[in-house]
Amino acid sequence: MGNLKFAYWVPNVSGGLVVSKLPQRTGWDYESNKRYAQIAEEVGYDYALLQTRFFASYGAENQLEAITLGAALASVTKKLNLISAVHPGLWHPGVYAKMIATLDNISNGRAALNVVSGWFKQEFIGYGEPWLEHDERYRRSEEFIRVLKSMWTEETTTFKGDFYRINEAPLKPKPVNGRPPIFQGGNSKAAREMAARVSDWYFMNGNTLEGFKEQIEDVKELAKKEGREEEIKFAVNGFAIIRDTEEEAVQLLRDIVSNADTEAVKGFREAVKDAGQSSKEKEGMWANSTFEDLVQYNDGFKTGLIGTAEQVADRIIELKKIGVELVLTGHFHYEEDLQRFGEEVIPLVKEKEAALENRKLTATTK
Repeated sequence: MGNLKFAYWVPNVSGGLVVSKLPQRTGWDYESNKRYAQIAEEVGYDYALLQTRFFASYGAENQLEAITLGAALASVTKKLNLISAVHPGLWHPGVYAKMIATLDNISNGRAALNVVSGWFKQEFIGYGEPWLEHDERYRRSEEFIRVLKSMWTEETTTFKGDFYRINEAPLKPKPVNGRPPIFQGGNSKAAREMAARVSDWYFMNGNTLEGFKEQIEDVKELAKKEGREEEIKFAVNGFAIIRDTEEEAVQLLRDIVSNADTEAVKGFREAVKDAGQSSKEKEGMWANSTFEDLVQYNDGFKTGLIGTAEQVADRIIELKKIGVELVLTGHFHYEEDLQRFGEEVIPLVKEKEAALENRKLTATTK
């Protein structure tokens, strides 16, 4: 396992990363996101994850489309890798393969994507697309990924699936570095099995150490059966609150939750019944989330990145020990909190990683 990577949620929807009425200094517009991307790049972030949203949900009244904004951010950054989230069913995989290849070329190899199988029914039926049951959405996503991989690596692609038909389709130019990384989320059995078969990175919603460990071990075992145990990597979501004292950080968390937009959270809870709770095993994303968990709509409070820089760095090292290779952060006041995390937490994590590696080397030479 290499050094930990860091990503941040791009706030390209209005309302920030929490469903709360507590005032935030976070913009969703292009100029704000341009500043955040340049700050993130400067302070040591490796990736930016752009959200995909087309209809208002959890208070996100305005939304900038992910890959379009990703292309704009590529033009004002030099090192930051740009992960565009995408919903199969709303995009054709051949067209999207071309779009990602184009972004990869104009960014000199910095394009990636996060395949999101979808939980927001209204976005699909609103655009006149069929709404598939839970496990079928993952089957469609797997076909989507298989088409992308083929188009990026083969001279022409022919694919006959249940959801997509491709007939000797070329794609030129190819991506810069062979194939852009493919991320995916989901916690259900169908999501885990898909990750084991076709994805490079498995994103996990916020959770406890024990919860993350269970997911990692399960997906690794599934990947082993596919001969891909060494190919799948693991990433976690966490909402970061870094303050001078633990008390200050915890108080901000309390304030965020106590000022939650109750109606928006309840609406989100109702909408995500089409996610994990609709799977065959009734488990998966948001299936067991409390009201407080849903105030950060990817369960980010659960991960425990709340406290002093030292406490949060220690927590991240614990995540590394169980197999996490990338930490995705959300923030409250984006400009200052993103910068503070990069300047205070990331260097500490790197120091602690080096110390951890030295201890391992010492132990093996005794």
